[in-house]
Amino acid sequence: MTRIIIDNKIPYIKGILEPYAEVEYIAPEKIDRNAVKDADILIIRTRTHCNAELLEGSKCKFIGTATIGYDHIDTAYCSANGILWKNAPGCNAPSVGQYILASLLLLQERYGILLREKTIGIVGVGHVGTIIEKYCRLIGMNVLRNDPPRARKESAEDFVSLEEIAEKSDIITFHTPLIKEGDDKTYHLCNNKFLNRLCKKPIIINSSRGEIIDNTALLDASRKGLVSEYILDCWENEPHISRELLERAFIATPHIAGYSADGKSNATRQMVNAVSGWIKKKICSSNIIPPSPLFDNITIPEGADALTASVLATYDPRQDMASLLAHPEDFEKLRGNYGLRREFGAYTLNNCPPEIVPILQELGFNIQ
Repeated sequence: MTRIIIDNKIPYIKGILEPYAEVEYIAPEKIDRNAVKDADILIIRTRTHCNAELLEGSKCKFIGTATIGYDHIDTAYCSANGILWKNAPGCNAPSVGQYILASLLLLQERYGILLREKTIGIVGVGHVGTIIEKYCRLIGMNVLRNDPPRARKESAEDFVSLEEIAEKSDIITFHTPLIKEGDDKTYHLCNNKFLNRLCKKPIIINSSRGEIIDNTALLDASRKGLVSEYILDCWENEPHISRELLERAFIATPHIAGYSADGKSNATRQMVNAVSGWIKKKICSSNIIPPSPLFDNITIPEGADALTASVLATYDPRQDMASLLAHPEDFEKLRGNYGLRREFGAYTLNNCPPEIVPILQELGFNIQ
């Protein structure tokens, strides 16, 4: 019988594959060579590094990662050893969009700026970057897009250089995969050279991969006033993050921007479908749905900014920041035991000003 090892932090999957395989759920820190040696299939997250050290001598021929990113998988090794792998592209893009929009609205509230008068540079316009672009355009922001692979395939005039991002952006947000070499290398894409090009003391946001930003360079730029603020969900050297970088941040969270119940259920569904295709057995995944939120109706207070009130009622990143500031040593625990939130579509809004209703509906809210 097919044997499957599953990271026990992956939600909504228990009981789904048991009729078709021998299934064992293991804590990510215990998924080692001995644990996987007799496994045919692994279903993991980013904390499990699938390389020769883990896989050499194992029976594994299929790896599913319930994440958008896949830099934790040694794809060259897998190819050379006949191991197929699948990720979950786009699974949590709206969740990251919720995180970014909430953070931007908090910036607007804190500093009295008008986001519609600001330019945001989006570096990496894949599944997540496209959602960010949609949300930012909805609220009236000017958007600059940088994505060299897309620019080569599509119309280059629809994209700008990284230099133009540095020159013209009030806010810069990174949404690229981690690529460590080649023409499209993104490792330390935001480095001393990039930060010294900044013209408008922008706000820097990273919710993609920690190594996209040279954290030492960002800390130095913050000290020198080259950036006005930064928002970090992803860090170098996780879970051992820079305490000074944490304390100076506007928003700092333990790599949970994509941790919505909706995104997790999407990823789990994609993994079940991938396993179904691999073992050539029809497995129902339509019953993998997130639980209802504790409350699903939001009433906009009289006189409140309806957009800010609605978005922050679904998710306020300051709560996650407070937990991380209080116990930075618990980075991995905070991430592993995170209470999954629901996305905009799980909520119905009441008392909405008519002029803001179209924007809220485009974000996915239901309107009473």
